[in-house]
Amino acid sequence: MDTAVAAVVRATGASGALLYILTPDREALWLSHVSGVPREVAAPWSRVAPGDPMPVADAVREERLVWVSGQVEMARRYPRPAVVLPYDFALAAVPVASDSGVRGGLVLFWPSGHPPQLSRVEHDALRAGSRRLGHLIEQAARHGEPVVSPGRPRVLPPEPGRTPTAEEAWAGTALLDRLPGGYVGLNLNGRITLVTPAAAELVDAAPERLLGSLPWEALPWMDVPHVEDRYRAALISRTPQTFRVLRPPDTWLSFELYPDPSGISVRIDRAADGREPDPVSETAHGPGRATVLYHLMHLATTLTEAVGVQDVVDQTAQQLLPALGAQGMVLMTSEDGRLRILGHRGYSTELLGRFDGAPLSRDIPGAAVLATGEAGFFPSFRQMVAAYPKMTHEDGMAAWAVLPLIASSRPIGSVLLSYDRPRAFPPSERAVLTSLAGLVGQALDRARLYDSKDRLAHRLQSALLPHGLPSVPGLRVVARYLPAARGLGIGGDFYDLIRLDEKTVAAAIGDVQGHNVDAAALMGQVRTAVHAHATVGAPPDHVLGGTNRLLTDLDPGLFTSCLYAHLNLGRGRACLATAGHPPPLIRHSDGRTELLDIPPGLLLGIDPTARYPSLECALPPGCVLVFYTDGLVEAPGVDPDDATAALAGLVEHSDPDDLEAMADTLVRHAPAPGDDIALLLLSPTPGGG
Repeated sequence: MDTAVAAVVRATGASGALLYILTPDREALWLSHVSGVPREVAAPWSRVAPGDPMPVADAVREERLVWVSGQVEMARRYPRPAVVLPYDFALAAVPVASDSGVRGGLVLFWPSGHPPQLSRVEHDALRAGSRRLGHLIEQAARHGEPVVSPGRPRVLPPEPGRTPTAEEAWAGTALLDRLPGGYVGLNLNGRITLVTPAAAELVDAAPERLLGSLPWEALPWMDVPHVEDRYRAALISRTPQTFRVLRPPDTWLSFELYPDPSGISVRIDRAADGREPDPVSETAHGPGRATVLYHLMHLATTLTEAVGVQDVVDQTAQQLLPALGAQGMVLMTSEDGRLRILGHRGYSTELLGRFDGAPLSRDIPGAAVLATGEAGFFPSFRQMVAAYPKMTHEDGMAAWAVLPLIASSRPIGSVLLSYDRPRAFPPSERAVLTSLAGLVGQALDRARLYDSKDRLAHRLQSALLPHGLPSVPGLRVVARYLPAARGLGIGGDFYDLIRLDEKTVAAAIGDVQGHNVDAAALMGQVRTAVHAHATVGAPPDHVLGGTNRLLTDLDPGLFTSCLYAHLNLGRGRACLATAGHPPPLIRHSDGRTELLDIPPGLLLGIDPTARYPSLECALPPGCVLVFYTDGLVEAPGVDPDDATAALAGLVEHSDPDDLEAMADTLVRHAPAPGDDIALLLLSPTPGGG
């Protein structure tokens, strides 16, 4: 296998390779072989799920070649790996297959400057190499030989170079000693393999202390982000890199890195005192790698927790603007052929109102990016006008980046970032901005789906609950419903008030297990069944019994509690029955509040022969019946009896003449709603008969 991987790298002229093996259950791709980079660089992707937004996952899942021509395209299509490796290189990923099917995936990468397309020779060598690897993996599987050790891929050594003669080695050493400055050799893992006396003197360390170590570990003053970053840039892009570091207390040193397939040669010399522009700053203008990664982690974490479009807008503004030094942001999408502003910072609502709802037009940067999926960078307004002649300079900003928000390989929106000073937008910063926009696009796609489901849930809940309660002479009624704080905002709690005749009404409250569409649908069936049995004048025990038999026949797999009551306002009497529901409270006219001890019945839908005993009680004018679901009282770690007693205390101390205020008080003191809450307050008035 080692030989086959090395052969395909050599035949394609690639600088490195990653070979992945698909697990038998096809649930993961494990990294088995690494060539051209250290294991540490590949470690974040040692295990890839077939559904991950990664080139190798797409290649294996879709059984096709994935080609990424450079840094900007990587940032646009695959923002997660692009931000972790913000360097310029080309990449190809292909499925590794045998006659029996896909066995894994192969990733090859080329240095900066590769042509925008694979050559025919490279393409043919890639196909032949992946096919050979597929057959080798199949043979290993057939013989029960392990191909991969999860988490410990094999790192292939670089191709051996020419061994110098003794005379050449002596001449090479003399040559290094004659050249100005000091010289250090690094292997592909970044460890020092050679150090000249001049280099050791410049860094003020003994050669034996340096050999075999990483520079930023052996020399604490080199443990700064841009040192390792430039080493990785040289290793992956295979292009020379430069940087400067202050050796305490006041000596500035310059470092020049020259990479090749075997390692990196480093030239060290004294530099100016640091007041001149740093070459690193000149070549990597914009947020440093450490800053980007810090904000990336925060942005990725917060966007994962975002549950709606407004959350995405808020988190993007809070994280991106300070991280990137921008002063303005506009988040946009399209809707029915028009531009929609989802949110903004640093701009007036009046200004953006002129664009919100405008027809999509290539004359508007945000709309043009939506159509093309290509980012636009404008270091000055002159360059903005060159691309969009109809634009007027209204926002007072000096530079702009307009980025596509990509999800599922298509633009779903765009984000405009603006700066109050001119900005060059070098390639490294363009890649960073495009990568971060990709994270925002994926979060926005999820948020829009969540918002759509939430709107659907609220419409469904609204359709299933009563649009209004009937007005009944002699009875005051107030109801409340609050969905659970988690989930879709939909659940199985319900209430109802049914006018039976001029002096009699029925009241019901119930709770279907669950917080999803299934629970809501069953809730609608239960409420319909209760309503049907009630309107024919059946007593409470018969209403619950008939509903129970219906649910048992339906066998929905969900349990339902229900409390049902007949209220005879003429006689001042109530008859109640319960199917596993929390008992109601009654507040007497003197303020005394108690639980009504109704004989318990089984939850609906368990036993078709279950019986539901009823209780009769007085219902004098001025009393208040309190029907509620368990979300009003249940909380983790709280005894249910104590919670019910606390609820009774709130009822007792509330004003019975103001049921609206009483309902608000009870809901306000409920636990944080991890469950739905339904509440029904009923109070007979004098003269109700």
